[in-house]
Amino acid sequence: MITKAEIQLVRSLADKRNRDLEGLFVAEGEKLISEIRASHLRIRRIYASEGLFSGPEVTVATPKELERLTLLKTANNSVAVVEIPRHSLQIGDLKEQLTLALDEVQNPGNLGTIIRLADWFGIRNILCSPTSADCFNPKVVQATMGAILRVRVHYVDLPKTLSEARRAGIPVYGTFLEGENIYQAPLTPTGIILMGNEGRGVSPECSATVSHKLYIPPYPADKPSSESLNVAMATGIVCSEFRRGRNDPSDWGR
Repeated sequence: MITKAEIQLVRSLADKRNRDLEGLFVAEGEKLISEIRASHLRIRRIYASEGLFSGPEVTVATPKELERLTLLKTANNSVAVVEIPRHSLQIGDLKEQLTLALDEVQNPGNLGTIIRLADWFGIRNILCSPTSADCFNPKVVQATMGAILRVRVHYVDLPKTLSEARRAGIPVYGTFLEGENIYQAPLTPTGIILMGNEGRGVSPECSATVSHKLYIPPYPADKPSSESLNVAMATGIVCSEFRRGRNDPSDWGR
């Protein structure tokens, strides 16, 4: 039987302050929990329908109990309480890889999709401003479809970190209306891609650190179109361009 205290703990993890205090987050659903069990993350407790999982950390839960435990709109057949992983990051670690940086991306769905995109395109680190959505928000965790297990999200002083990266010789790319057409611009295989807030775009403080400004043009360019792209959609386009074979340095200028 699940105790009232257990339910209260799980429900409290909907709030970031409690996640930080307890060092725990919630994941839901058989597929995601199975992936977590096979990963490096440590599961504190699993509440699941009878016969779904086995092990000392598993507590059998009734449908009614799962409805009380869920942090989502619709209850799943299982809920796990997982320890939040702690990742360290050095600027030197970013020199030989492609990295995403998010400046106040505040919508949990957008952040979850971007983490999933990063996983798809082989990007292993995301730098986030402290005011970005929390990657262990239940909605973000579910939206990543397991990518949160493979992509490390770091919350940092973003302008300072980007400035340090520039001093270390790492190019910083960002999307701007006055930028160069991304389909024609030479793109390096490594560097940092900076994406901005859903409404305001990239902040002035982060803009000052950008070495290469890019623009995703509408098609056709001379006809009216939407004012802007959703930040997750734009991130997918930009990541795809960076991963294209044409970005081999030997092809630059062709």
